[in-house]
Amino acid sequence: MDTQNTSVRPHAQSRIGGKNHPYRHARAKGHPGGVTHDNTRHSTRFTVLGNHLAQHPDLSLLAIGLACHIQSLPTGAAIDIKTLAARFPEGPTRIAAALRELETHGYLRRTRERTPTGRIVTRTVSCNQPGRRDATSGAGEATEPPAHRAAAAPQRKPPRRAALPAVPKPSYSSPALLQTATDVLAGLRREDPRLLLSATDAEHLAPGVAAWLERDLTPTAVRKALADDLPLEPLVRPAAFLAHRLTAKLPPLPPYRAPEPPPPVRHPLRICDTCDLGYRGPDPRHCQGCTPTEQPSGPAED
Repeated sequence: MDTQNTSVRPHAQSRIGGKNHPYRHARAKGHPGGVTHDNTRHSTRFTVLGNHLAQHPDLSLLAIGLACHIQSLPTGAAIDIKTLAARFPEGPTRIAAALRELETHGYLRRTRERTPTGRIVTRTVSCNQPGRRDATSGAGEATEPPAHRAAAAPQRKPPRRAALPAVPKPSYSSPALLQTATDVLAGLRREDPRLLLSATDAEHLAPGVAAWLERDLTPTAVRKALADDLPLEPLVRPAAFLAHRLTAKLPPLPPYRAPEPPPPVRHPLRICDTCDLGYRGPDPRHCQGCTPTEQPSGPAED
């Protein structure tokens, strides 16, 4: 039977005209360079993406790729500009522009909130279908057929990650000391790319590094101690590994050194007014042997 499936969603309009669309010409002419697909069905570690994103007519290629990366991340993963710039070679300026594109087209929602401690944080929500959360289907809008929904693999909510282990605390933490500790952690990825840390992980680990620095270790020595002799297998949670190493390998405090006593006072050489001999002493006029005794002041009693 020549019937139409009324439940199929209409295709999105491309900003390239139908007659001028390169894919249309390739299909019509049987272009030998056109893409063919060698597909294997995924059973684990995959992300379902809509063609409305992969073939979006207005998003840049960088924005589409960044949206695909963000949608593949687990809940709670850091996607701030600094973290993404450390992960990809495009740099913070281009990544920031791509994030703004995704926000404009509804694939990201970013809000600034104040935590109970008074800190301002940015909450980011990734939307795999912009506008579908609150929108209702219109009279002429078709819905996804049940057979297609059944064929799609179920999306399981990723398990909540355990909190990072506690790290040592310095006896006194100044902003300068914590900044030096954060710089040490940021440099670990140059020692081994597996030690790439998010800003949240670095904030948790910085007091532990500061505790090492106050034990008279240089930043280079701390970085070497944390990055040497790493296991050969992949580091599933590099922040948890470093938290354990900061605690297990914490060096002892340096021994207490009593302050040295001040050197004895050396008085200048003087000439005694009484005996006319040279001496060194606190009295500027008399040596110790000729120092006159103090006489009581006041009128003499009869």
